Amino acid sequence: MGRVRKFRAVCGIDELSNENMLWKALLAEFIGTGILVLIGCGSCISGWDEDYKPSVVQIALAFGVTVGTIVQAMCHISGGHINPAVTLAFLATGKCSILRAFFYVCAQCVGAITGAAVLKALTPLAQQELLGATTVHPHLNPIQGCIVEICITFVLVLTVFSVCDGNRLDVRGSAPLAIGLSVATCHMFAVKYTGSSMNTARSFGPAVIAGVWEYHWIYWLGPILGGIIAGIFYQHTFSALPPEPEELERVRLNSIRRYEEKEVIEDRTSSV
Repeated sequence: MGRVRKFRAVCGIDELSNENMLWKALLAEFIGTGILVLIGCGSCISGWDEDYKPSVVQIALAFGVTVGTIVQAMCHISGGHINPAVTLAFLATGKCSILRAFFYVCAQCVGAITGAAVLKALTPLAQQELLGATTVHPHLNPIQGCIVEICITFVLVLTVFSVCDGNRLDVRGSAPLAIGLSVATCHMFAVKYTGSSMNTARSFGPAVIAGVWEYHWIYWLGPILGGIIAGIFYQHTFSALPPEPEELERVRLNSIRRYEEKEVIEDRTSSV
């Protein structure tokens, strides 16, 4: 029975039951990835005015802030992956079942295509061009481009695993903000190199709608390989040890104190 139960958990068979809200998670991944492509790739559109061209910082902030916002909004529903590289990294480390990973990647890719299609519908014909599709710089060869994608996705997924480590008690800031900043930082480095995809779905959507397929394999192999390497590396090298009971009790008391202080502030606000 134990082996059967383990097999069902790894494959995700129980997640297909009516009681499980997998469909909500898939909807969240679909919408989240669609929004990311619409806003992020929309920031790459040029030609609105004479000599207008979006800056690297503009593009980096558009993608980074959008990722942070979506993760904050969708994390409690689906985990806020919105990226096949993140999903497959969780699969490789046993944090996601096979069926859930498969459906997540499908939802992300379909969401990206939908987002790119909406972007095309909203963009004047003269400004459509590549619709934010990622391309390798002419001065780079495909192997260099693939390595760049491996590196920047490694940074992203390492950040995701770090801020989501349940044994860490020192993470008091905003996890979605940290993830978004890692995306923005890598964009500032890699936009000129490869378009800074670090997300297979983000590249796949515009490629389908705009028909840009040159060296497209880079945006599958690079991010997925970088994400899996980062996930396995963190889990077996950097993952935090389970906290001591004393530490847990201290954190629990601090949480209760902050909650009580919040209630006091809310009472004062309502009385005013």
